[in-house]
Amino acid sequence: MTTAQQLVHAYETGLGLPPSSGADVPDPGARLAATLPVWALAAGSVAAVSAAANRVRVAHGLPARTVRLDADRVSAAFSSERLFRRDGSAPAFFAELSGFFPTADGWVRTHANYPHHRDRLLGALELPAASDAARLTARFAAMKGAEIEDAAAAAGAIAARVRTEGEWADSPMGRAAAHGPLVAVDIHDAATPWRGERGTSATVERPLTGIRVLDLTRVLAGPVATRTLALLGADVLRIDPPHLPEIDWQFSDNCQGKRSTLLDLRTDLATFEVLLDEADVLVTGYRPGALAAAGVRAGGRPGLIEASVSAWGTSGPWGGRRGFDSIVQAASGISLLEGTPDRPGALPAQALDHGSGYLLAAAVMDALLARADDGFGRAIRVSLARTASWLLAAHDRDPGHPAATPPNPACTVAHGELVTAAPASADYDDYRWPAPPYGSAQPFWVEATDHYHRP
Repeated sequence: MTTAQQLVHAYETGLGLPPSSGADVPDPGARLAATLPVWALAAGSVAAVSAAANRVRVAHGLPARTVRLDADRVSAAFSSERLFRRDGSAPAFFAELSGFFPTADGWVRTHANYPHHRDRLLGALELPAASDAARLTARFAAMKGAEIEDAAAAAGAIAARVRTEGEWADSPMGRAAAHGPLVAVDIHDAATPWRGERGTSATVERPLTGIRVLDLTRVLAGPVATRTLALLGADVLRIDPPHLPEIDWQFSDNCQGKRSTLLDLRTDLATFEVLLDEADVLVTGYRPGALAAAGVRAGGRPGLIEASVSAWGTSGPWGGRRGFDSIVQAASGISLLEGTPDRPGALPAQALDHGSGYLLAAAVMDALLARADDGFGRAIRVSLARTASWLLAAHDRDPGHPAATPPNPACTVAHGELVTAAPASADYDDYRWPAPPYGSAQPFWVEATDHYHRP
């Protein structure tokens, strides 16, 4: 059994599912080459979601598809930001104050791509709002990593001390991250059973036709999961808060096949509650407990599948802390494993995000199948730190690996000025439609007239 197949097995046994027929895993060459088995995470997570889609097809009396893994397509999807172009121009992946910075006792990594995160970071360090990277570097150099990490967390900013994998494994946060299945699922057995009929117009290509998904996620695992559900036919309505605009290129790169609306839950919770009453799936990327603090009570809705992705999980001392893929890599030891003696490094793709996203999409489909049998909703949880712990525990490391091959530009689709990576699944040439204009949809469900209904 390859390491990629072991990931599929770990996912399926964690959910109590019988093992699916193993997908053939091609040799990736230098694609996604790294010290850690990134290709296994990529191929395994895509195989897991493909197997879950087949279980949905079979449940509808439709033929299953052979799970085909194309190394170019999978690695391109995992490296989609490197292929994104608008009018021929590539985006800036990280803002000026995002990255590695030396400290008095090591290194720290920050994430300040969003303006509000930038403001919080500078505020935590008592720096002026106009401070540049040079000033931040000087401030960090006089501080210890733990001091920076704690100050950032207290201010709602995002920074992590770069640790060794041993330090992480021995910490309460690391032990919490390594505990439990790759994807955790709990049954809402106290709720009234669901007796709906949506999803009965399934086709082989769109087995999730009729399923309604509310998407409250950003960057990047959640959007990958909901984009996958949309590809398979679900009606995905993404909701963004009007007061926190999304980064334009990120939206265009991961909102294909969805509809996009703006809704402020602080002032119009009633509209959201109506949407939620008619939804099959709610996918969130908020920190644990944040949605409930906003007044949303999702658990009592019959049959609702609540799927959440977080950086650190729901338990342990970092359960309520913010984080992103790059930050989890830094804290967990991955950055030092993938770096040089002089500087920490990174995986060749945001593989924790993408891998967690595909696993979440697979779990949503398997939860929908379970709901069809017993009528009960489920709560599904994935975390980037749990995915990282799987990657760190995998045995086939390659410290002498070659440089990772850049993603294949042939594995893209173009719509006017926009070029994005094609779907990871070789069964689909393109998404149902490119990302719509941001906030262009009204906050209500629509009845699709065909399987290719556009926003």
